[in-house]
Amino acid sequence: MKNIPLVMILFGGSGDLAHRKLYPALFNLYEQGLIHDNFAVIATARRPWSHEYLREQVSDAIHETHEVVDENEISAFASHFYYQSHDVTNVEHYVTLKQLAHDLDEKYSAQGNRLFYMAMAPRFFGTIATHINDQHLTGSGFNRIVVEKPFGRDLASAEELNKQITASFKENEIFRIDHYLGKEMVQNILPLRFTNPLIKNIWNSDNIQNIQVTLAERLGVEARGGYYETSGALRDMVQNHIFQIITLLAMPEPKDISAASIHEAKKKLLDSLIIPDKDVIKKHFVRGQYAGSDTTFAYKNEPNVDENSTTETFAAGEVKFTEGPVAGVPIYFRTGKEFKEKKNRIDIVLKHINTPYGKAHSNNITIVIDPKSEIFITINGKRISEPGIRRENLDYTFSKEELAQVPDGYERLLHDVIVNDSTNFTEWSELKRYWQFIDAVESAWDEENKSGKPDIPQYIPYRMGPKEANDIFECATAHWIYE
Repeated sequence: MKNIPLVMILFGGSGDLAHRKLYPALFNLYEQGLIHDNFAVIATARRPWSHEYLREQVSDAIHETHEVVDENEISAFASHFYYQSHDVTNVEHYVTLKQLAHDLDEKYSAQGNRLFYMAMAPRFFGTIATHINDQHLTGSGFNRIVVEKPFGRDLASAEELNKQITASFKENEIFRIDHYLGKEMVQNILPLRFTNPLIKNIWNSDNIQNIQVTLAERLGVEARGGYYETSGALRDMVQNHIFQIITLLAMPEPKDISAASIHEAKKKLLDSLIIPDKDVIKKHFVRGQYAGSDTTFAYKNEPNVDENSTTETFAAGEVKFTEGPVAGVPIYFRTGKEFKEKKNRIDIVLKHINTPYGKAHSNNITIVIDPKSEIFITINGKRISEPGIRRENLDYTFSKEELAQVPDGYERLLHDVIVNDSTNFTEWSELKRYWQFIDAVESAWDEENKSGKPDIPQYIPYRMGPKEANDIFECATAHWIYE
């Protein structure tokens, strides 16, 4: 694997994301040779750390995620890390940062290549982008910036942030990261659809009754109540993770698997996204909050949550397109906290048919993303000892050895940034359409809130969300496959 020279500037280098995900991912890429001799990482944060203390933290992060490690390799890797105590609002600190980046570029022969990573609170994204521009932090080689979610809070704030970032970076230099697009089974969606005639030939509105996407979380908001009050399930999960998955499920077949062709196919689909009106939202969207139990607080009783909060911890709804192979097919989503288990899965529900044996159940295609990577197709077969039809699953699973080879999502996506592959990142035109959809739903819910009697069902923890979510289907006989 090619040794690519670069200086990486990591805003938020003392944070949890950097420790749990980014440092282990970079170490794996170091061991693979993608980065090795000619790279340096400048970690910035407000804490008064030293270079040596940062390197200890990097080493600890590797030990926590790797069972067997070579101490010499870890030491050599960590020696490439440098720390700068940094107040993102202080212009003088960017002057110091620019000088350090220049010095490290010369020391490691990084050829003027710069990779900026925003792993801080989203409220600082615009400030950082502005000062990268006005203090000329970009290098003479390639320049790329990685932005964590959320990219804005609505369309207006996303447009403002995009304007600030594009002052320094071109669209093809901006990597809006969504770690779900690095997951093994999410990356399996397009190969599953387009390389199997059995599946490709029935992936259309003639055969599919509906598609269901469930991203269920076992835990509540816990210590993140302050953040969650500004977000809610719709902004936190639907605007990014769920819409990314839906786009892969509904997009037309690209001309090839290049980033340009895949994004062209996505754009064609999203141009046909139906923005729901108030009547559709009332019929096919539900929000909810988890109630309390003997073992957990109700959402409204969580720390830093308003006791009169109207923020949803559960959201379900319907997405439709007018173009693409599943044009007109309802795509249902639901996501929430305090579900019965953590489970991320997709169910493609095929239409029932009449047979000589009577009405057969649909053949469903299920993709389990987490916690187990699995694809299975539900088929009908003969019962052994009595008349009638029974249900069976055809499974596609990984062996223990194969699972050990699956890289973490951040490792995959950081690799893609370094080699300049934007396939699994979100372009601005795509993100803009997601926000237009989300804003329409949020606007309708805000009107309900202002009425003084918002309809926000309270649901029992450790089940499947509010019962009202069972009523969002267009077909009277449709139901959630995962129950």
